[in-house]
Amino acid sequence: MKQLVFIHGWAQSQQIWFQQFEAFHDAIFLNLPGHGGEPDLPADQWAGHLLAQLPEQPCVLVGWSLGGMLAMQMAEQAPEKISALALVATTPRFKATHDWPYGSSESLFKGFQQAIDSGSPRALSRFFALMLHGDELDRSAYNRLAKQAVDRMQKASTSALSEGLKLLEQLDLRAVAAQLKQPVLILHGEDDAIVPFAAGRWLSQTLSTKQQLWISGCGHAPFLTRPLQFNSTLQTWWQTQ
Repeated sequence: MKQLVFIHGWAQSQQIWFQQFEAFHDAIFLNLPGHGGEPDLPADQWAGHLLAQLPEQPCVLVGWSLGGMLAMQMAEQAPEKISALALVATTPRFKATHDWPYGSSESLFKGFQQAIDSGSPRALSRFFALMLHGDELDRSAYNRLAKQAVDRMQKASTSALSEGLKLLEQLDLRAVAAQLKQPVLILHGEDDAIVPFAAGRWLSQTLSTKQQLWISGCGHAPFLTRPLQFNSTLQTWWQTQ
């Protein structure tokens, strides 16, 4: 089987995959620039920086949210290095526009920017809570995930948060998605409050070679709140690649 490479999303780190570490112990878990102790880089260098860390042999990318967008960008730039993609809560275009009704609202995006500008840890904690909106978690389960999934020692830098928002604002991968040749697995929570479920359905309708898993009663991070279902689905699909 090809090696798995996991790429996390905005404001988090590889620690977000803590429930996948053991299930996929031979996988590579990357940090985005400026996240998890990685050095800062301009937004236009993020995809190239990640590509440089891939194994020599073709691999399977697992990208979540912004990580999924970067995975699509990487698959376009270096198709010989990427044999398949699993896109988790991913959209080809983050912000809604007049010709893209499946994006996130302007108010949500401004909330992200305000979280950076305020410099308050509470602001990013609210973002984590929004990630899990739609999941029926009791307070104990929520606190456990918040404690184990967030790297509190090596937080994302302010520069990295700003550069990541640039990518979320500027990337438009609709044409890229239509041209992707690699097999793709799409996993999306039906109650995602950050990347609308409709964006996942659009990817499913657009990609030529794909499988999909729609998870009811689930928000933006199914690998956190439904780890057994997520890991089993990913494992079964990966074994066919």
